[in-house]
Amino acid sequence: MKTDTTYNGWTNYETWRVNLELFDGDNVGYGSPDGMREFAEQLIEESTDEGIGRDYALAFLQKVDWQEIAEHYQQDEEEEESILGQHAYVHNYNG
Repeated sequence: MKTDTTYNGWTNYETWRVNLELFDGDNVGYGSPDGMREFAEQLIEESTDEGIGRDYALAFLQKVDWQEIAEHYQQDEEEEESILGQHAYVHNYNG
């Protein structure tokens, strides 16, 4: 029997938490899952001293589904562009 590890609609707690703490509400412009991962790793490395705390934080990132986060923002961007396009069409049609 497999245990459900999803969290608040995300793959797991780590993915949800990193998205919430680092990207939620931000104009995400990191371009790719790798860019997001590199940003998070750099943030940890720049804001913590070497040692067990940094090691645990970096290990936490290993469980993050970076592809899921990137796709989430790509989908949001596509939906926003669609809404803006529809809004422009209505404005031009009425105008």
